Amino acid sequence: MNQEIIEPNTDEPIINLKDALEERYLAYALSTIMHRALPDVRDGLKPVHRRVLHAMRLLKLNPEQGYKKCARVVGDVIGKYHPHGDQAVYDAMVRLAQDFAVRYPLVNGQGNFGNIDGDNAAAMRYTEAKLTDVAMLLLEGIDENAVDFRETYDGENDEPIVLPGAFPNLLANGSSGIAVGMATNIPPHNVFELCEAALMLIEKPNVTTEDLVQIVPGPDLPTGGIIVEPKEKILEAYETGKGGFKVRARWHTEEVGRGQYVIIVTEIPYQVQKSRLIERIADLMLDKKIPLLADVRDESAEDIRVVLEPKSKAVDPNLLMAALFKLTELESRISLNLNVLSHGQIPNVLGLKSVLSEWLDHRQEVLVRRSNYRLEKIEARLHILEGYLKAYLDIDEVIRIIREDDEPKPALMKRFDLSEIQAEAVLNLRLRALRKLEEFEINKEHKELSEERDKLKALIGSEAKQWKAIASQIKEVQKTFDKSTDMGKRRTDFADAPKEDEYNVADALVEKEPVTVVLSQRGWIRALRGHNVTEQSLSFKGDDALKYMVQAQTTDKLLALAGDGRVFTIGVDKLPGGRGNGEPLRLMIDLDEADDIIDLCLHRPGEKLLFAAKDGRGFIAPEDGIIATTKKGKQVLNLKDPIKAMMMRPVQGDHVAVVGENRKLLIFPIADLPEMGRGRGVMLQRYKDGGLSDITMISLEEGLSWPDPAGRMRKETELAEWIAARASAGRIVPRGFPKSGKFSG
Repeated sequence: MNQEIIEPNTDEPIINLKDALEERYLAYALSTIMHRALPDVRDGLKPVHRRVLHAMRLLKLNPEQGYKKCARVVGDVIGKYHPHGDQAVYDAMVRLAQDFAVRYPLVNGQGNFGNIDGDNAAAMRYTEAKLTDVAMLLLEGIDENAVDFRETYDGENDEPIVLPGAFPNLLANGSSGIAVGMATNIPPHNVFELCEAALMLIEKPNVTTEDLVQIVPGPDLPTGGIIVEPKEKILEAYETGKGGFKVRARWHTEEVGRGQYVIIVTEIPYQVQKSRLIERIADLMLDKKIPLLADVRDESAEDIRVVLEPKSKAVDPNLLMAALFKLTELESRISLNLNVLSHGQIPNVLGLKSVLSEWLDHRQEVLVRRSNYRLEKIEARLHILEGYLKAYLDIDEVIRIIREDDEPKPALMKRFDLSEIQAEAVLNLRLRALRKLEEFEINKEHKELSEERDKLKALIGSEAKQWKAIASQIKEVQKTFDKSTDMGKRRTDFADAPKEDEYNVADALVEKEPVTVVLSQRGWIRALRGHNVTEQSLSFKGDDALKYMVQAQTTDKLLALAGDGRVFTIGVDKLPGGRGNGEPLRLMIDLDEADDIIDLCLHRPGEKLLFAAKDGRGFIAPEDGIIATTKKGKQVLNLKDPIKAMMMRPVQGDHVAVVGENRKLLIFPIADLPEMGRGRGVMLQRYKDGGLSDITMISLEEGLSWPDPAGRMRKETELAEWIAARASAGRIVPRGFPKSGKFSG
């Protein structure tokens, strides 16, 4: 079978695939960054939002005008300026109208524009909209050559490159977006505070970010809440342009009678959907992960009101909320990434001071451009008024020329030394304007415009006057959004996060039940329900047997001492149930193969333990300081081979009783022992041969007790002969002391 070989066309240039891909991907990336994802630092808008506002302005949807269908606006935007999907444009427009999404809405919506539960807005054919006063501030002066325009995608219309922006919109309303290889996330802020910071920057250009943060302490979110981020972290975020803010819901308790109470949540963190939040809490209740909570109800109307009902009146509301903050979006983190288009062209991460500085620079440029525009208009008008005044000097001659001359314009220009524009204006004068009163009005207007022209020239020529004018404009905006007004007052407050004990919070996440923890000699551990478990009722695998049995609650922690001096912390709720033989403890902790657990006890917050080693050394350690947060445990006793840890005992009473393998007993005050978090300790009892056998703590007044072989308790109250200084050798134990050398028999 013959195959035809197709030769390549050598006339067409060969394109390297790598170069072609790089070129096209770079073009795509730049398009996404510049024209879609990142806001401009000057007006705080992305192109789609800017086009929506521009289209609404041209439709004369001013605040004092009536509403028009959103479909009309979207149609104009996608038809003239933004050749993308109508739904994307409508979604952008809807967000500008949602008072729970933006701090200062730019669109005044009429109809269903969605809600904080996450429900979508109605279709654009049902909703109506117009601009707000805030949007008008952003557009102020756009007809006065304040900004540059460019051709639209089809070349049929013009659109603004940036808006004049008499409102600090970037920080006031925030923004978010994902570009190619970069993203931006800016939470809303309080405009009164932003204006105050801008005024400080005008007055003191060398002001530091730390000074500005005194005025702008953090975001002011539309949905309120409480920011619990440390102040030093907030300062670092505004200094670098990157960071975050931990926000918690606002809540309080309400009495419902008979000592019962409920928790009322009135504000939730920014961008959290209320319906999903309540679903999450309900799911956690079904999974029994919040045992302190009995019920959750949504009683919201216009305002948020989420009711949380605790299991009982004994539940600490702060502890319950700490657990909910840990597991749900009642606490969330709002990130800050001030990645914006600097000077309208360069993607850059800016700090708070840089963002305000670039906005002020833009305002200065807008002021100069508007002043020049106004100056040109005044110059043109004065030129015409001067022509009028010349004509009024001999109005009869003007009338004669117009009546008798075939070409009155050149005749007027020659007779009165007028320009063509002035002559045309004189010819267009109405007869009733020839009265004497009109001449007076023209003189008055000429004087007023001349004064305004002089002021404008002085303004354009003096940077100091420009900044004074900008400061005046900012003060007007600040006055509009004063903190005494509903729009101006701060909604988000600041507080220090309460330092709830980590294990108390963990307790709130576990249902409290009595259990009996059983550890076998071969290291198998389990937790049986109830406290009525006996040694006779237990069964073990093979020749295994009971080593330790501890009565506990599921909310408790166990402390396990290994022979190498490490202490491991084990949550009772993490232990396997009583069915079967349990699981090897070594699966839960990183215990060396050569080591074993030599003591086990319940953790008692705020209490102390006495640690002792085989060589007779020991010390007292606070229990809270020896808690281990990892499977590797925490080294408490520093030991030298071959010495091993011996025991840990709860500190109680006023004296320590130590018995050695040589059957010598020593009693000394507990106060003689040092307290430390880790170490070798001090000598408790000195031995010639052997080592430590057992330790107990007693109250000297009650005496020393031990069981006899028959199980009866014996007591020795006359202990003077065994009391001596710590590290003494001691004396032979009392008659009848157990042969095992243990105080427990």
